[in-house]
Amino acid sequence: MAATTTPGVDVAKTGISPKFATAYHVSDWLQYSPSQLELVIRLGERRVYVMNNARVVTSYPIAIGRNGWETPIGHYQVIQMIEDPTWEHPLNGDIIPPGRDNPLGSHWIGFWTDGTNYIGFHGTPNEETVGQAVSHGCVRMFNRDVLALFNKVQLGTPVIVEP
Repeated sequence: MAATTTPGVDVAKTGISPKFATAYHVSDWLQYSPSQLELVIRLGERRVYVMNNARVVTSYPIAIGRNGWETPIGHYQVIQMIEDPTWEHPLNGDIIPPGRDNPLGSHWIGFWTDGTNYIGFHGTPNEETVGQAVSHGCVRMFNRDVLALFNKVQLGTPVIVEP
């Protein structure tokens, strides 16, 4: 699979910086096509379901947005896939390079943006937070689970966020 730098992506409050990012493009097919695979996030269950032709392939526990920073409900699609992301602190601008202390973990799968802020799936160095409403809107996962998810999806994969 060919990797290229993400063109035209601004630094987001989530800290996804294009100068540090390697993104995979829609033409880089993985195991499923977007028409066969979709991700269904059930906020109340704090789980994401990987669906293939309306059947559950697998599911993973997640952390979701806390009060005031809720994970947005709606229909989206995967718009970014980044290995070893760099994070920029949304309040003070500190840069956290890839590594074990990076709040995004080892992989980022973005599915929502307002042009300034981004929301997506990512790992975490604080795995005890998975299952809680603690994020700034993102979907935190165990690092092993976000890696598995990263290897199943591609740009364009539908993401449905339900209450």
